[in-house]
Formats: sequence, C-alpha cells, structure tokens
Amino acid sequence: MRLLAGFLVVSGLWGATRDLVLFDTDSGLFGDDGAALVMLLRSPSKVSVQAITIVPGNVWGPQGAEYMFHILDLLKRANLTVAMGADGPLLHTIAMAREWGRRWGTLSYIGAFAQDPTAAVIPAPGSKLATRKPRRDAVNLLISEIERHPGEVTILALGPMTNIALALRMKPDIESKIQRIVFMGGNIRVAGNASNAAEFNFWFDPEAARIVLRSRIPQKVMFGLDICNLAPIHKAEFDQIAAVHTPVTELFREDLGNRYPGFLKKPDAVAYMWDSLAAAYLLEPEFVTKSEPRYLDVHTTWGQFYGSTVPLDRRVAPGATPVTVMLGLDFKRVFGLYKDRLTRVD
Repeated sequence: MRLLAGFLVVSGLWGATRDLVLFDTDSGLFGDDGAALVMLLRSPSKVSVQAITIVPGNVWGPQGAEYMFHILDLLKRANLTVAMGADGPLLHTIAMAREWGRRWGTLSYIGAFAQDPTAAVIPAPGSKLATRKPRRDAVNLLISEIERHPGEVTILALGPMTNIALALRMKPDIESKIQRIVFMGGNIRVAGNASNAAEFNFWFDPEAARIVLRSRIPQKVMFGLDICNLAPIHKAEFDQIAAVHTPVTELFREDLGNRYPGFLKKPDAVAYMWDSLAAAYLLEPEFVTKSEPRYLDVHTTWGQFYGSTVPLDRRVAPGATPVTVMLGLDFKRVFGLYKDRLTRVD
C-alpha cells in the first residue's frame, strides 16, 4: 500500500508539471504545424495537448482538419478532439487581398485565399479520407477548457488568431484565466512574408491579432519573423530527417520535398521552423537566447501596411499586458530537439 501511495503521489506530481495546451492551428499537409504537433505529442512528460482547434489560414478549415486527422492517425492518437472554428477571418476577404495585389503589387503568400473555399476536401497523399469528422465548436471549446482549468492553460496559436479573438469577445473574463499564449506571428525589425510589411498570420486576420495583443492575457510570448528567420531549414537539415524512414518522416519528406519549399527539386531552397519554434519553447525554453518585452498592436487600416506589427498606444488599451518578443536562439539546440522528436519511432 505504501508503494502504491508513493506511486500515486509521483504520478500526480508528474502530471501536475505538464503544461495543458490548446493547440490552435491552420495546418497544411505537414509543414511546421504538423511538426509542432508531433513534437508536443511525443513529449508527454512536458505537455498534455487537451484539444486541437482549426482556424483558416494556410488552408480552409475542413482541409486543415483532414490533415490533422491524418497526422493523429500516424501517431495513433485518434482519440484527441479536433474542432473547427471560424469559417474565415473577422473582416479580411479574398476580394480585399486581390484588390491589394492590384493596387500595390503581388503578395508573397496568401494561403487559403488562393484556394476555393467550397472545394472538396482531399486526403493526404497515399491515404484515404478520415472516417471521423471534426466538431464545429472550437470557440466554445476554447472557452470551456479555459474555464475548466483557470490559470493553467497555455494556448499555442500557430495560425491567424480568429478563434482566440472570438473566444475573448464572447467571454472577456477568460482573458485573465489563460495562463499564457505562445504564438507564431508578427514581425518587428524584418520584412513580412505576406506583404513586405506584414507577416502572414497577422496579415490574414489583423483584427483578430489586434484583439489578442490588446487583451489582458497575463503572458504573451511572440515568435515572430525576427526569430524565425534565424532558424532556416536547408537541404542538409531536411536530409537528416528524411533519411529516417517512419510514417511521420515520410510525410515530412513528401511535404517539404515535393511541395514547399521543394527540396527534392530545388536543393538550394530554404524553409524555416516557424511554428515548430513556438512548440519547442514549451519543451525547452532555454534555446531562446534573447528576448524583450514590448507593448504591441496591429495595423488594421486597410492599405499597404495592413497587418503589420506596430507599437501599442497604451491610452487606447490601458489594460493590455506586454508581449515577450523572442529575438535570439541557439539553432543547434532547437534543431536537435526538432530532429529528435520527428525521427522517433512510436
């Protein structure tokens, strides 16, 4: 009995040290969102992923859910809840993006706006469509999980922040009940990757990003392009992972090798860890070597600077908390973590 009691105490302490994570994603086939999910699910002593919520961004919601189901099947985690949220950004539209391009030049990347939102969902290459369907209550799910675990939940936001902004608008009191939000998005000292001024996640739904940055969430941790640009994936890094043959690395090889950035056809191509950096922070935050606090806002007037990250005028949001902006990293350390989690055998 004493041994059993000791085991239960140790088990309880082990569980208590794990982050409870809500994984909000605009996942494509694999890319950085899928890698981020694999990293977390293969780190059960560090984090417990409570649910996956889908937001439009890289692809529209139904397709993103299908890709998430495929990755969960590869990891034998079919029981994890997947829920779709908003059907699109709060205000931004395909027409606005097209008109932006007509007036100010070609946008570097427009994600789901380049796709037909009514197109049929397709399976991942070499697989069949998932037999299960996502829930359609992602925003309510976010609210309920935060209220069920006040002060304990980390939101990992890897796409546009539409779902999170809607949750904050529906239930403003949850702001102070969120332990922290760790997000990939924004840019401060470097150029954008959607327009020259704006990073894609902020550009796709600037109004949502503004709501989150002006919120009272106690901790906001930003992995913007300033630090993501310091974590490039070249073919040498790609080859280290693709050389290991598991279902996950085969999907990694298919996506990064034949799609973006296309290493198998363009050996000089470059990708970046992006969302994987934000996920890695939940596992080994020590890889970050430089950060600074800032009060930040998002430019929401439609024009050339739509979606760009700007300083916050605190008079308009006096309750807003600062953002910890990540600026430097130990790439060897974080890539080692990334490689280890992606190449493990389940």
